[in-house]
Amino acid sequence: MVKDCSFAHKLLGWYQENRRFLPWRGTNDPYRIWVSEIILQQTRVNQGYGYYLRFMERFPDVHALASASEDDVLKCWQGLGYYSRARNLHKAARQIMEAGGFPKDYAGIRRLKGVGDYTAAAIASFAYGLPYAVVDGNVYRVLSRYFGLEVPIDTGGGKRYFAALAQELLPEGDDGADYNQALMDFGAMQCVPKNPDCEVCPLAGSCVASAQGRIADFPVKSRKLNVSTRFFHYFYISVGGETALFRRENSDIWKGLYEPLLVETGEACEPGRLLVHGKVPDFILSEKAERTLLCGETRHQLTHRTLIADLYRLELPEKPSDDELGRHACWVKQEELADYALPRLVEGWFEKVGLLPGK
Repeated sequence: MVKDCSFAHKLLGWYQENRRFLPWRGTNDPYRIWVSEIILQQTRVNQGYGYYLRFMERFPDVHALASASEDDVLKCWQGLGYYSRARNLHKAARQIMEAGGFPKDYAGIRRLKGVGDYTAAAIASFAYGLPYAVVDGNVYRVLSRYFGLEVPIDTGGGKRYFAALAQELLPEGDDGADYNQALMDFGAMQCVPKNPDCEVCPLAGSCVASAQGRIADFPVKSRKLNVSTRFFHYFYISVGGETALFRRENSDIWKGLYEPLLVETGEACEPGRLLVHGKVPDFILSEKAERTLLCGETRHQLTHRTLIADLYRLELPEKPSDDELGRHACWVKQEELADYALPRLVEGWFEKVGLLPGK
């Protein structure tokens, strides 16, 4: 195990001059800290800032969050992505209410739905001053570069190694929480993923990666991310000023969000060829249907998937039945579309073609 007693001291000095002043800092309210940490799990601070403020306005305490419907929570979360975070927040809020209050120890925090080692350590440190080191992507990057660690961060052994190192480096006493914040801010502001300015870095003199000219080599991963491509064809069905929305219920992407009728194919294809796949209801290609391409071959990038998607408007004289649609439809007036939580891809389309009111 590596040890450098000056590491924490240098970081804390940098933090005093460069810290970010954020709305979830300067509080020891575990609810606010918890919400901020969940939002920032897969979201940059500049994007998450506004979402945090809106979320706090809509759900100012754990009781308000627990009392809300899942649809309300997802609507407030709309656009942040990784919607399982919002669903888990909602479920954990109800856990907290059933338990009589927010847990005050690491083990109790860790048992909350959707809370992993990092989030539990962050809440324990920032809300209660408990001696737990946080380890996120910024921490992996800073520690691996500074100490020149070739240990892969995407393996069980690697994660345990970095967790133990971070804990060993954690200062004792009241500096622990500031040190954790300092380490994360340093990774977000100074030791950034690409082209960090090492000439002004206070750690450059003792950083192994900088000395060896190998900044881009750290952190080390054992495998590359496998990104698959999927082809989505959406149909905005319009009947007498109403459209059919469908709530995604399976464990795939966007669970709990609403979308137009979706046909997924294994390859890109024109709507006239969709019947070849046997997945398209007959009414889509009937003579009574007026079909217009609104948005074609839109590329939407997710972490593990690339979506190639089309949006068609389908004018019909009467509503298809649920049997014809293949699933239960929620018929919504166009002026009510904004009340539903939509995937960012769909919301962006609706804004672009003027289907959302006030857009």
